[in-house]
This record gives sequence, C-alpha cells and structure tokens, in this order.
Amino acid sequence: MTQDTPHPQSSDSSPHPLGPSRRRVLLAGGAGLAVAGLAASASAPSASASASTGASAETTAPACYSLAPEAIEGPYFLDYDLFRRDLTEDRTGIPFTLGLTFIDVVTCEPLRGAAIDIWSCDATGVYSGYTEIGNDTPPPAGGAHIPPTDDLTYLRGSQITNGHGKVEFRTIFPGWYIGRTVHVHVKVHVGGELTPDGYESGEVAHTGQLYFPEDAVLASGDVAPYNTNTLTRTTLDEDRFYGGGGAVDGLLDLSYRPDAIERGVHGTLVVGVDPSATPATSGS
Repeated sequence: MTQDTPHPQSSDSSPHPLGPSRRRVLLAGGAGLAVAGLAASASAPSASASASTGASAETTAPACYSLAPEAIEGPYFLDYDLFRRDLTEDRTGIPFTLGLTFIDVVTCEPLRGAAIDIWSCDATGVYSGYTEIGNDTPPPAGGAHIPPTDDLTYLRGSQITNGHGKVEFRTIFPGWYIGRTVHVHVKVHVGGELTPDGYESGEVAHTGQLYFPEDAVLASGDVAPYNTNTLTRTTLDEDRFYGGGGAVDGLLDLSYRPDAIERGVHGTLVVGVDPSATPATSGS
C-alpha cells in the first residue's frame, strides 16, 4: 500500500511554514486492518462498579473506573491522522507493544469508535518533526507548542477503538530528554467519522500522558542506543506532571524479561474517559 505522507501541521491557528493546517490519513503498513479494529476474540474489560458513599445507586452514576487525569499535550504535538498500528518507521530501540482499553466512565461501557492518537520521542529523546531541537533543549514553560523543524513522522500514529474499546500500537520504548521522565502522549477524539480526509467532525475528550515504572527505564538504559544518551534523566518521582497514583495517573503495567528487556516490552492500561467532556486546549 502506498504511503501518503502528510506535511506537518501546527496545532495553533497560525499558518504552518511547511503547509496549511489539515488532518490527513496515512494508510500504510496494514493500517486498513488497524482502522477496522483488533481481533474480535479480544475480551471485554472487566471494570467492577463501586458504590458511592452517601448516595443511592438509583441516583448516582456507577464508579466503574477512575477518570484519567488531563495533562498538557506538550510542545511536540502535531495534528496528523496517521492511521496505522506500527509507528516504528526507521527508529531503532526496544520493541514496545502498547495495548490500551478505553472505558466510558459515564455509561461504564467500552468507548467504541474513538480516534486515539499517541506520540513519543525516540530512544535518544528526540521527537519526529523536531530533530533540529534534539533532546537537550528544555521544553517551554507551560508546554507551549513549538513549530516543527522537519516533516518526519516516526513514533506517531492513530487508531480507532474497536467494539471492546481497545487499540494496540507497535512502537519502541521511549527514551528521555531534558526535564521530563519517560512517557508517551495520548489524545482521545470522539463523535467523529473516519473519512478519506481523516477523522472529521470529532471533539477532543481527553489529553493525557502514560508513564513507565523506574525499574524498566533503568533496564532500558543499558541497551543501545539508550545508553548513548548522556543527559541526566528525570525520574518518575521527580517529574512535574506524573501524579504519583500509579495506574490511575497513567502508570503502565509492563511485561518483559528483566534479564533481556531488549527482546521487547508489552504495556497495558485501562483509561477512563468522559466522552462528553470538553477539556481546555492543552499545550498553550
């Protein structure tokens, strides 16, 4: 399938130096299967309801899962529609499979048909679109958006949640850059429709960040090319955005061989979203 590589787009309203602002579809590397959803054999999430103190079940929505905290989208978000499962392109690093399940916290049902964007830096802490900035420039205060410096697209992609609210991405274990702990960004769009021009007429219901346990990050630091990064790493506890609450605050559950992390890591998380929410624009 021919790759349709879009020009980078700025997330602000000003004209982009490399082209007009527009979300486009990239269908490459089996993306048609990714858009159709994951295998039908995937099991539905088992989120148990908990009673609300001092309120009856008849008058209170069930607390089926904690609402994921909002976070800034950061300076390196690019408004693409890159619908594909494999985001790796030419990047080297520890293979990382990320499986996410999205739950509608209002209905306690899987969040079906939502467009999920993820993006992260590469093994040495550099984002696609920002290779000229590198990994040693402190992000601007408040996460204000930075215009991109190139049209690269590695480690960025989108998928539509299937009937169980699930998506799965193949990427690489992220590295680190100055001022931040290791993380992956995520954005959830709802109410739209996938068309030949992209995911249209949808609204952003959630912008968040996903985090990695310290033992896995330390293990990755012994593997090339992570071990070429000489920057002082911000630990999970030192990070100014991680809330410290474990999975509720975006800490991924990881599976890997501690003595052979270079063989690959699998990460999962259940993310609670209110699809009717209209969060403030992040990254400004």
